[in-house]
Amino acid sequence: MTGYEALRNHTAWIDLGTRAEIRVTGEDRARLLHAMSTNHVQGLAPSHGLYAFFLNDKGRILADACIYNLGDSFLLDTEPELGEKLREHLERYIIADDANLEDETGHWSIIGLEGPQSLANAATLAIPIPEQPYSIVQWKQGFVARVASASRTGIRIFTPAGQTAAFPGIPQATAKEARIVRIENGIPRYGEEITERYLVQETQILHAIHSNKGCYLGQEIVERVRSRGQVHRVLAPVRIKTNTPPEAGTKLTVDGNNVAEIASAVYSPALGEVAALAYVRTEAAHAKPEMIVAGSEPPIPAYVS
Repeated sequence: MTGYEALRNHTAWIDLGTRAEIRVTGEDRARLLHAMSTNHVQGLAPSHGLYAFFLNDKGRILADACIYNLGDSFLLDTEPELGEKLREHLERYIIADDANLEDETGHWSIIGLEGPQSLANAATLAIPIPEQPYSIVQWKQGFVARVASASRTGIRIFTPAGQTAAFPGIPQATAKEARIVRIENGIPRYGEEITERYLVQETQILHAIHSNKGCYLGQEIVERVRSRGQVHRVLAPVRIKTNTPPEAGTKLTVDGNNVAEIASAVYSPALGEVAALAYVRTEAAHAKPEMIVAGSEPPIPAYVS
């Protein structure tokens, strides 16, 4: 069984050791992260976690992170290319706060155990399973988080660097295989489908926002978009009837009018066609008309799945 097949239908492990990690300490650590992110960090209990965006003053998304409350500190778990950017962004706003940021990238071995049967396999291997999404449980010298990057189901295992856990009988999914399954599942990633071009509501990841938490950087724009309902495009899964993935930025049209722009696309062996994530005009995302890949001849159909 390939890693792709295992990740899609059973269980596979994914090497996530290049992800960036930032430890936040100090008495004002919760206040700082609460004021800088879109979610409710101030009330986050120990051993719990959440997912949040970090915005600029224009409401554009600068970064995202899973935030875990380790008790005496918070750990920000983010994409490999975001570690330095996010740390520098937070440091600019530490003025009189008792808060310290430490780069722990490379200090952890990080493995994702993901797929429809991943929790059952984890139990078989005596790996503890956190009960709630983004919550954590201590395990060995590290911890396990209830979060996945490519599948809808999975856990993320953190152990000190050099102490990688073993998963007998479970195949590894490569980064390429994990990307295909991620896009098949309609799961966006910062740096590919989510960038500084976009507003929070356009991503449709609304569990990253706490609507009653009070002031935070970028909140005015988030609230304005929510109250006025001015979301002109949304990120949606798309299927394209071809074997060749169009490049990011390719437009999709209806009656010659652009209604969508592809953010990422892969050929799906399981579907026998291209799976994509695209920013689609809101009305088209709801109506789901047949679209055409711009410039294709003969016309290549596409549709919101």
